[in-house]
Amino acid sequence: MRVAIVNYGMGNLSSVRKSFEELGANVVVVAVPDQLYDADAIVLPGVGAFAEGMENLVNGGWVAPLRDNVSQHQKPLLGICLGMQMLADHGNEGGITPGLGLIPGTVQKLDSIGCKQRIPHIGWNEVHYTQQDPLFDNIQNDSDFYFVHSYAFVTEKPEHLIATVPYDVAVTAVVRNNHIYGCQFHPEKSSKAGRRLLSNFMKYSVC
Repeated sequence: MRVAIVNYGMGNLSSVRKSFEELGANVVVVAVPDQLYDADAIVLPGVGAFAEGMENLVNGGWVAPLRDNVSQHQKPLLGICLGMQMLADHGNEGGITPGLGLIPGTVQKLDSIGCKQRIPHIGWNEVHYTQQDPLFDNIQNDSDFYFVHSYAFVTEKPEHLIATVPYDVAVTAVVRNNHIYGCQFHPEKSSKAGRRLLSNFMKYSVC
């Protein structure tokens, strides 16, 4: 299968690409939005601030092609870390910034949702499933994944919340809206569980 990794200037591209290649995917790091139309599935990675990420997507002409490929062409999408957060309606980092609007919700700083732990949340932490999902096939509940973030995705609809991570409060770890997925952790840095999750995404993408 052909996996397109979006290069908009803020992603950890090399490790994400290597992880998918080790699973047998034909991986293309795309720097031109029109290349998304040649892919079977899309990965939107990201490290950094919401406003800057969206600015790069807008300035690079990514927004309309991403929405078209996902909504009209029904291509599976996996957002990772900042890439997950930008799937929301808007983010509150450095002011209110519109997101891609693919999964209803907002992105808020951890302390604004009741977290009193140290921010940013960095390190390994267990992910608890709130509902069954093929993304977690053959992954034991409460498996550890690697997190680095200061903001959290707050879903508008409970059915879009797939998993949480305990960090003083239950913080969103995975969201899903049909064929659109987002994970707050970095699966490419999460050892066997992360590798399995990426493999499950690929299997889901060809179903």
